[in-house]
Amino acid sequence: MPAQRTLRQVAPVTGIGLHSGQKVSIALKPAPANFGIRFLRADLGVEIPAHVSCLGGAQQLQTGLRKDNASVETVEHLLSALTSLGVDNVLIEMNQAEVPIMDGSAAPWVYLIQAAGTRELAAPRRTIEILSPVEVRDGDKRIAVYPSKDFKVTYTISFDHPLLRHQEKTLDITEQVFVDEIAPARTFGFLKEVEMLRQRGQALGGSLDNAVVIGETGVLNPLRFDDEFVRHKMLDAIGDLALLGAPIRGHLVVQRGGHALHTAFAAELLRQPDAWRYVDASAPAAAPVAARVPARQPAR
Repeated sequence: MPAQRTLRQVAPVTGIGLHSGQKVSIALKPAPANFGIRFLRADLGVEIPAHVSCLGGAQQLQTGLRKDNASVETVEHLLSALTSLGVDNVLIEMNQAEVPIMDGSAAPWVYLIQAAGTRELAAPRRTIEILSPVEVRDGDKRIAVYPSKDFKVTYTISFDHPLLRHQEKTLDITEQVFVDEIAPARTFGFLKEVEMLRQRGQALGGSLDNAVVIGETGVLNPLRFDDEFVRHKMLDAIGDLALLGAPIRGHLVVQRGGHALHTAFAAELLRQPDAWRYVDASAPAAAPVAARVPARQPAR
């Protein structure tokens, strides 16, 4: 029976917030069984659970959490790495509101977690097993989950840009697949939007060192994968769904998604308790149910 895990030792790091441009000191600390993932704003003395019940503000360019007078921002890349590497319990201590962007991917967080090591705790890990489909739509955006014996993600992106019209990818998500195929994929943005974002007080810490920038005629920095953009969207979705508080056993299908859609879906899933159940991570699926995934919609 898989046991819950935490870190073997404290893992400190410093970096810059993507939107705030502020230097941030952060430390991932071991935590006991059933503690979950929590952020500690050390400067304010407030703990914020990484859970959909603590979502705060508009979830557009990043995912943020809030409790009382404290908030934490841009949590998705770190949460994606923690949940994919099987870290169930950790205290994330910060001295600023925004998690550092690092290189724009989850790879630095993977390295930090692997360097700290993990250890098992005396409690079983539980998983959210999907029993029936759940779907959320917002115009031409759609996200759904279907029964599956493992965790799988199918993601489709479509943009009105000559260099990024349509990408689609499906992966069975294991720890090694995440490390090799998803974690290195960096956040991305369009050059024409950068100045607008900065005028709004966002992307102040953004640079070619921590984001893929797409111009009108080309990509300004080399890609790590030909389809790095859709892989990063998968990374974001995994991190946003970590706010459910337990990993999913199901097939996640997303078309033209983003943080707002991911987090709205996480909240909706918890509002439909008949569509899922908690099981021990090693328990077999309730029945060999094929995921009834509809045919892909044409790209717009």
